[in-house]
Amino acid sequence: MQPNTLLDAVLDEAGISHAGLAAHVNQAGRARGLALRYEHTAVARWLKGQRPRGQVPDLICEVLARRLRRPVTLDDIGLGVPGEPSAPHGTSLSGFVERATALWRSDEQQRPHVLGAPAVTGTPAVMPVWEWENPPEDVDVSRGGRHRVTSADIGTLRAARAHYEQMYRKAGGVATRSRIVGFLNAEAAPLLRGGYTDATGRQLHRATGGLVAIAGICAYDSDAHGLAQRYFHQALRLAKASGDRGLGAYVIALLVNQALFLREFRQAVAFAEAALRTVGKDVTPALASDLCAMQAKAYAHLGDGTSALACIRRAEAAAERIRRGTEPDETGYVQPGLVNVQVAEALLCLGDLTAAAEHAEAAVGTPAHDRGRVHRLAMLSTVELRRGDADKAVATAVLMAEQARGMESQRVRDRLRAVREHLVRSGCAGTAEAAELIDGALRVPL
Repeated sequence: MQPNTLLDAVLDEAGISHAGLAAHVNQAGRARGLALRYEHTAVARWLKGQRPRGQVPDLICEVLARRLRRPVTLDDIGLGVPGEPSAPHGTSLSGFVERATALWRSDEQQRPHVLGAPAVTGTPAVMPVWEWENPPEDVDVSRGGRHRVTSADIGTLRAARAHYEQMYRKAGGVATRSRIVGFLNAEAAPLLRGGYTDATGRQLHRATGGLVAIAGICAYDSDAHGLAQRYFHQALRLAKASGDRGLGAYVIALLVNQALFLREFRQAVAFAEAALRTVGKDVTPALASDLCAMQAKAYAHLGDGTSALACIRRAEAAAERIRRGTEPDETGYVQPGLVNVQVAEALLCLGDLTAAAEHAEAAVGTPAHDRGRVHRLAMLSTVELRRGDADKAVATAVLMAEQARGMESQRVRDRLRAVREHLVRSGCAGTAEAAELIDGALRVPL
């Protein structure tokens, strides 16, 4: 079930509590001859995505319309009947905008049913990718709002994306997430509801899509996987509205990375293939190298060494074609050495320790931002330990723990814990110092 952020947003706008809504629905039901006994717990279930039975959705609309003094439809509160055509508002780009901004508001208010929602699987996970890949396209994304969106507004969104990306790399997603979500609510939401031509609208949706993708990365880094997935799906829809296929392929790379973490390896392969197929020859070398490297990791985990090695070759060939200054801002994360660390992980999984070590050493030997360096050192330490180089593994782990200081990131913590566990299990001399440093980093709550 997906959390019902639209109902949550309308309740917030109406200033009505869960218990208050339940009481008003019961009262409205009595007027129709229904004996309803709902309490606040029922409203909490509706917000988590459960659909009320019978006439109750209509009663909720009735209660909220009376409170807000305007019509409220089933689509307005996220209770349009599944499988039936919804009102134009629900299917249009403007309907998507209302749903997206409702999620941002629920996230900023730290609604538990949004923050704790699990990632969806199966068809709900695949459909946003399929819809991005296939027609219909958005013919006209113009909007007639009161506030006219300018090029300066779009420049602000682009600058914010770069700012929060750097903050995420240095401080981690836990520290950055509330800042970027606050910006989406205060700055991006009013612009999406503003007035703009088709040309300006496409730039606006592209700039917002880049920001929403960073919000998704921060949610992923905070272990809020259902929320991260919803942000990635939003960014994919915004990318489609912008007409920029490359942005969409970048967002799919983020979904591939999350699928790998969630061990949905076949989905990771399929999503990467969809991105490469849809963008075709227009895919940038940086993005192609990352998508192929992640496919290699997925195939390695599936035990398909032949496919993994073929993807490694494609990733390395694409990496050689990367030219700085010709890539969009979003693919700046594909820095020298990134493909090496991805390939090292795939080779480690396949049991080729010598080749894995060569790639891990090459990754550590090239400059990287703070966060990337932690991951590279973690991979090198793991490979060194697997090869029996305990002294090297300990020294690398100490560097990793020192580099991780000040970062608020669940993914970095995962790396620290995994390296510590491998070191302690090995029983090698000198592991106590590294384990103590890692314990110190983990002791500080996020």
